[in-house]
Amino acid sequence: MGTTTKYHGVIETDEKDILQFQNGIPGFLEEKSFVLLPLDTDSPFWILQSMATPELGFVVVNPFQYFTTYEFDLSEGDKQLLNLTSEKDVVVWMILNVKDPFEDSTANLQAPIVLNAKNNQAKQIILNTPQYKTKQHLFPEKVGK
Repeated sequence: MGTTTKYHGVIETDEKDILQFQNGIPGFLEEKSFVLLPLDTDSPFWILQSMATPELGFVVVNPFQYFTTYEFDLSEGDKQLLNLTSEKDVVVWMILNVKDPFEDSTANLQAPIVLNAKNNQAKQIILNTPQYKTKQHLFPEKVGK
């Protein structure tokens, strides 16, 4: 099926690649279907593209590439919602707030996107832990330089 996207123009998407957010994403509750698209070849960054709204695409990245000690527990309710039966099926993404210059970009560590890779069910989890920020610098060593 052809899908119009924010960053990639019109692309072909396969039904099996569509991620389903049963409850939408906070702030975008009506948006329930997304697809992950690589931002560029050899880039760690991806676009979480809405299937319904071409202008809606979030830049995301695997948090463990930038925050090696990042960890959190999923509630039993979230595990059930995602139909998770194995930790091996869990994929985690974080939404970025891209800035200019790029080195000033931040990541939302308080609201990771958790995906069950086996069934493409996804949810943005809101963590209530003070150690993680909604605007954590990706490159803290470059801030203010």
